[in-house]
Amino acid sequence: MKYTDLDGKDANALSELLKEKKLLLFKLKGKLRTMQLNNPNEIKEVKKDIARIQTAITVASTSEA
Repeated sequence: MKYTDLDGKDANALSELLKEKKLLLFKLKGKLRTMQLNNPNEIKEVKKDIARIQTAITVASTSEA
């Protein structure tokens, strides 16, 4: 996921996407602890996606004010 994919979305859609990614991160961490995760780099990618979404939310909230 790139930042340009998130640029046109509104704050509600971004918040929903953020919830989904945080839930996915929780599930991946659980799989890592039980040694069921095949690709540990997925955790890194999801964390970066979360940071991108949070950045987009911040930009959207500052542009509204």
